[in-house]
Amino acid sequence: MSASHEAPVSAAGTPASGSAATPVSKRVLAGVIGGLSGGIVFGVLMAMMGMLPMVASMVGSTSAGVGILVHLMISVLIGLALTLLVAGLLTGTLVKSALIGLVYGALWWVLGPLLIMPAMMGMPVFMIDGASLASLMGHMIYGLILGLVAALVLRRR
Repeated sequence: MSASHEAPVSAAGTPASGSAATPVSKRVLAGVIGGLSGGIVFGVLMAMMGMLPMVASMVGSTSAGVGILVHLMISVLIGLALTLLVAGLLTGTLVKSALIGLVYGALWWVLGPLLIMPAMMGMPVFMIDGASLASLMGHMIYGLILGLVAALVLRRR
C-alpha cells in the first residue's frame, strides 16, 4: 500500500482518531453522544419557542413530550450519519470540527424544516420566515455541539 493510501498515524504509531481505522463502535458512540448533546440543547430552545407540538405532529401527536422524543431520535440519527460517514473530518482542530458542525447543522435546517417536514405535512416547502430563521440558529447550535462533542469522543482512547 502506498503512503498516500495509508490511514493517518499518531506520533505513537497508532491509527489517528477518526481515520478509516477508527472502529465503527467508536464512531457510533461519538454520533450518539454528540447527537444527544446537541439535541438536548436544541430541544430546550424548541420547548421555549413552543415548537415541540409541531415536531410531534409528524407522528400524529400534539404532545410536547412526544415532540421531544421524536426530536431526540432524529438528533441521534443525524449525529450517527455525520460520524459514520465523515468521522475523519472531525479529527483536525476543534475549530475545524466546530465549523463542520455549523455547516452540517445548516444543511439539516434546509433538509429538515424547509423540505422534509413540510412535505410530510402537505405544506409548501422552502418557506422562510421568522420562525424558520430561529430554527436555522437552533440547527446551527445543534451542529456546533455535535461537531465538538463528537470530535472529543473520537479523540478519547
